[in-house]
Amino acid sequence: MKKLLLLTLMFVFTVSLIGCSSGNNQTANSEKTPAASNGDSAKKNEEKVKLSLWHNFTGNDLRATMMRDQIDKFQKDHPNIELDIQAIPPDGYKTRLKTVAAANEMPDVFMMWPGAMTKEFHDGGLIQPINALLDSKPEWRDGYLPGSFDSFTIDDNIYSATLGLTPTSILFYNKAILSQYNLEVPKTWDELLNAVKVIKEGGMTPIALGNKAAWLAQSSIISSLADRVTGTEWFLKAAAQDGAKFTDPEFVEALTYLQDLWKAGAFQEGFNSIDNTQMEVMFAQGQAAMMINGGWALSNLAANATPEQLKDMGATVLPSIPGGKGNPNSLSGALGSAFGLSSKVEGNRLQAAYDLIYALSGPEVQKMTLDSSNLVSYKAELDESKVSPIFSEVYKLVNSVERTPVYDGVMTSAGSDAVNNGLQELLMGGDPQKIAQKIQDAQATSLQ
Repeated sequence: MKKLLLLTLMFVFTVSLIGCSSGNNQTANSEKTPAASNGDSAKKNEEKVKLSLWHNFTGNDLRATMMRDQIDKFQKDHPNIELDIQAIPPDGYKTRLKTVAAANEMPDVFMMWPGAMTKEFHDGGLIQPINALLDSKPEWRDGYLPGSFDSFTIDDNIYSATLGLTPTSILFYNKAILSQYNLEVPKTWDELLNAVKVIKEGGMTPIALGNKAAWLAQSSIISSLADRVTGTEWFLKAAAQDGAKFTDPEFVEALTYLQDLWKAGAFQEGFNSIDNTQMEVMFAQGQAAMMINGGWALSNLAANATPEQLKDMGATVLPSIPGGKGNPNSLSGALGSAFGLSSKVEGNRLQAAYDLIYALSGPEVQKMTLDSSNLVSYKAELDESKVSPIFSEVYKLVNSVERTPVYDGVMTSAGSDAVNNGLQELLMGGDPQKIAQKIQDAQATSLQ
């Protein structure tokens, strides 16, 4: 009996020890889970991570070379992150991106645009927000100027951090050439047509244009010219198909103004067969008196013009239109493109993608972007010793005028494509009324 009682007590004691041991192990395991997880994460961070990166920094301008250098630096600093890089020329980039978007085969990290493109990618479930990245870098997030995230924000989620501020409709002019023909900088449409006539008769191209990719006439000319005629409120209503249509007389009038410029011989022969980079070189080398282009041209001008040529360049807004409803002291413009993040990136690849986006968009790159003659929407002090006189002039101009919408930043992709293609047709003699109808049909259908 005593032996049985002893065995029973030993059994109870043993079970108690096992229970205590088990409980302690559970507590220990619970306490070690984060540490173990951190250890696993650290281990994963040492493992090879593959990311695909698409960008359009293919040129020889200062910004493009700077950005490629930053990508190279990131690869050297992060040997555990393998980048599959697609560098696509700007003229074909959007088309390639839309193609992979339609097939739901987005690259992991890629350049994208604010406004309509961001909304379409969001609606298709193709991108994910970067709020966590921004919140983890408050000094970077808080360095942006007011409104810098607006066109990348949907339902309080931010989908990208802009790399620049992009005025699209600057009238660049060559001071020496205008002086040669005894001309002043045109402030009205009639003055512009007169300058075109005088310069054309003198045997020189009045306005360089490179519209091979079709978007330039839309982004740099009609976005601002039409706003001069219709006013911004009309355009926003037409884009929303809410109380205005692209067949309205004021928009047809704006198309007619642009066609009249073409009829006056403002542009060189073959302008639909050269791209915007060739156009910028043409202007930089004094082969045209003027050029209507965006802020992105500044870096290319700095790379392709001599110091003397740069000193001869000036910049202003497009001329006013008689009886126009828009503000003549304005530039069409938008937040610049930025790096988007595919919705399919997760796990340790997500942290690697965050690191990449920050390395290519953070405060250091913002300052380097400004110093490479590109405008930014970031609190960075301009060092005028590092930029050309024309950049300083544009910097001051942009900060002294109103900003109006760019058409392809507000309209749907189908509507924007109709504008792009329609303007190419317009500048070959197409009927403004019929072109307006095509644009109206495309925008209305895409919103249904």
